[in-house]
Amino acid sequence: MSAKPPVTSAAQLHPRNRHQGRYDFAALIAASPGLANYVGKNAFGDESVNFANPAAVKALNRALLKLFYNINDWDIPAGYLCPPIPGRADYIHALADLLALGHKTGIPHGAGIRALDVGVGANAVYPLIGHAEYGWDFVGTEVSDEAMQNAQAILAANPDMAAHIELRRQISSKAIFRHVLDADECFDLTLCNPPFHASQAEADAAARRKWQNLGKDSGKRSPKLNFGGQNRELWCAGGEEAFVCQMVEESVALAGRVYWFTSLVSKSASLTAINRALKQASVTYSRTIPMAQGQKQSRLVAWTFMDRQQQNDWRQRRWLPPSVMLAGG
Repeated sequence: MSAKPPVTSAAQLHPRNRHQGRYDFAALIAASPGLANYVGKNAFGDESVNFANPAAVKALNRALLKLFYNINDWDIPAGYLCPPIPGRADYIHALADLLALGHKTGIPHGAGIRALDVGVGANAVYPLIGHAEYGWDFVGTEVSDEAMQNAQAILAANPDMAAHIELRRQISSKAIFRHVLDADECFDLTLCNPPFHASQAEADAAARRKWQNLGKDSGKRSPKLNFGGQNRELWCAGGEEAFVCQMVEESVALAGRVYWFTSLVSKSASLTAINRALKQASVTYSRTIPMAQGQKQSRLVAWTFMDRQQQNDWRQRRWLPPSVMLAGG
């Protein structure tokens, strides 16, 4: 393939990420006044929020989404995953770099690009940021009725976004791509933030470690991650390794209908099984791209069944404006 996308380390956000440097709390509060209730001085005398307080994290997210992406009235139900916005934006920018590979005019923008968000959640963050940054259209799938209803409420508060983001109910908790796509429907991208843990006990242990790092764990209670999360958001049988391997297996049936499949992978130990699954599926190309996810190093895995000529044909057919296609014969 042509030039590699920019590498993002745990200490460095993507160059196009809007969230470089320290938070400007004055600007954030001006955009979302409710954040003022949670901002105070930390031990170093700097303005901050208490990241062990889910309400403070949610208020910060709401302000970030309003200030940088003009998203109104963003909210999630108590206990649902409250994603760190800078890390989620990094995934979107990495996807844009992926689409730019081999494309003479760089990153494709606009509603002609369609992305499928597997597990859009109650927060709908990926479609919101993806459309705000690049104008792409999204389909988001979700197994939870409550999460779907909340995501729909966010879209209702942002009608310009709603015109470009469709939500679909996944009827089977054991399926990923099956049951939610129309016959012959095509996507330029799929993305997913899979449930990382293999069991409730593993998720609880991870939560306890996080609380200990924040100095909040008394050892007398079952901790919650400060970013929240329902069971289906945090764990599934086999964890992310099994989930992404199933995704690879199901992707074979969509080989000619998706340009790039992708998923976040939290644990480097999961890559061995995932790479084995990619080999068994006979993908044409695969990539593992390092990423920043807060203070934690992560990565996304991407794969395609298309060779270079098929990718070029896809771009010519789907991405070029009609006038350019006619001029080129």
